[in-house]
Amino acid sequence: VRLQVQNVEKPLYRGTFHCFQSIIKQESAFGLYKGIGSPMMGLTFINALVFGVQGNTLRALGKDTPLNQFLAGSAAGAIQCVICCPMELAKTRMQLQGTGEYKLKTKNYKNSLDCLIKIYQKEGLRGINRGMVSTFIRETPSFGFYFLTYDCMTRYLGCEAEDSYVIPKLLFSGGMSGIVSWLSTYPMDVIKSRLQADGVGGVTQYNGILDCVRKSYHEEGWRVFTRGLTSTLLRAFPVNAATFATVTVFLMYMKSEDNLPECEPVIHQPSSL
Repeated sequence: VRLQVQNVEKPLYRGTFHCFQSIIKQESAFGLYKGIGSPMMGLTFINALVFGVQGNTLRALGKDTPLNQFLAGSAAGAIQCVICCPMELAKTRMQLQGTGEYKLKTKNYKNSLDCLIKIYQKEGLRGINRGMVSTFIRETPSFGFYFLTYDCMTRYLGCEAEDSYVIPKLLFSGGMSGIVSWLSTYPMDVIKSRLQADGVGGVTQYNGILDCVRKSYHEEGWRVFTRGLTSTLLRAFPVNAATFATVTVFLMYMKSEDNLPECEPVIHQPSSL
């Protein structure tokens, strides 16, 4: 977020590693965890929605084909935007608060919940949902590629429940799925971050998505749409490796116990997995 929205005329960070170093030096290690409350509140519900909707949509579509995997993933991505957008708005605002300050001189928000409450009091529901359209445009195809990649990777690697290497294979498949999903729509994530950060300093720069795209490109060229990509991919692999592997192993365990037979279509393979 810091890299995506920084002023090109007065950049604070030269890249991912310099940003990491600067935050620790200027704001302490706790600066790396600004805005953590928002994901902690929202990610549980987001993942429950994503995997639940994807599994039920795939079941409703009937056949487990690559196209249906993409459609089911896209449906899941679209629906979770309702939670994802406000969550990321609070996260973005908290992460930008007190940039470069060891002790905050002015603290607009006490925490993520306080941030959302104050935005609602000032701007109403429209303020809470700032960046909703860009989030929808990003998440819908992104989750389609997310589940499609995971399905293709697990099939290609031959993930079998009795395979002694099934966990490393699931971790690799999940990690690659995360990378592909972010690469597929990353430029829109930059736009989303800029729109949600717009107005933090009291000045509004953009009138909407197209205006943000036009001004960003005009001022910084095409490279602006890759800002922060390195740090995003470094995060994406371990996070999604852990997420997918955990869900799959849990479903495998529950299936073996015959407690959740209805979960089978979620990770439907032509193998014992």
